[in-house]
Amino acid sequence: MEERRNNFGRIAGKIRTKKLKARVDLTAMVSVSFLLIVFFMLTSYLSRPQAVDLKLPDADRIVCGIPNPGCLNSDRVMTLLLDDHDRVVSYLGNFENPLEAPKEFNSATESLTKELTDRNQYVQNTLYGDPKKGLIVLVKPSKDSNYGNLVNVLDGLGEAEIKYHTIANITPEEMQLLAKN
Repeated sequence: MEERRNNFGRIAGKIRTKKLKARVDLTAMVSVSFLLIVFFMLTSYLSRPQAVDLKLPDADRIVCGIPNPGCLNSDRVMTLLLDDHDRVVSYLGNFENPLEAPKEFNSATESLTKELTDRNQYVQNTLYGDPKKGLIVLVKPSKDSNYGNLVNVLDGLGEAEIKYHTIANITPEEMQLLAKN
C-alpha cells in the first residue's frame, strides 16, 4: 500500500505569498474632523448673545428733595421717559420739583445725545469739578415704547459717555406727563 499525504490541493514546491495586513489611511478623516472643529468653534463664537452693560446705582440711594447724605443730588439726575414713535421726554431732578421744564426728543436723532453730552459736561465741570461725579440717568420706558426705542436711548447714553444709568419702572404721574406732552 502506498502512503500518500493529503496536501489539501496545494502543489508541492510552490511558495506561498505573505498576506499583508489591510491598512486604513486616516489622512482624509483627520482633515474633515479638523474642519468640523474649526466650523463649530467659529459658529459657537458668532452665536454668543449680545448683551448691554448696565451700571446700576445702589438701591438705598434714591433721589430726594431735601439734602440727605444717603440720597443722590437731584441736580445730577436726569430722567428719560420713553413713549411710542421714538418719542423721549426728559426732566432734571425730582418729578415733583424739576430743575427745568420737561424737554421732548426723538431717540433716533442726535439731539438727545447732544443734550446728554452737554448736561454731563456741565455736571462734571461746572457743578462738581470732578469727572467721577457725572450725570445719572434713569431710563423709564412706558408700555407704548418698543425695544428699538430703548436700544437707541442706551446707544445714545454710550455715545455721551454716561457712566451711571439704570432702567426703572415708570410711575402713573410720569405716564400723565407723557400723555400731556
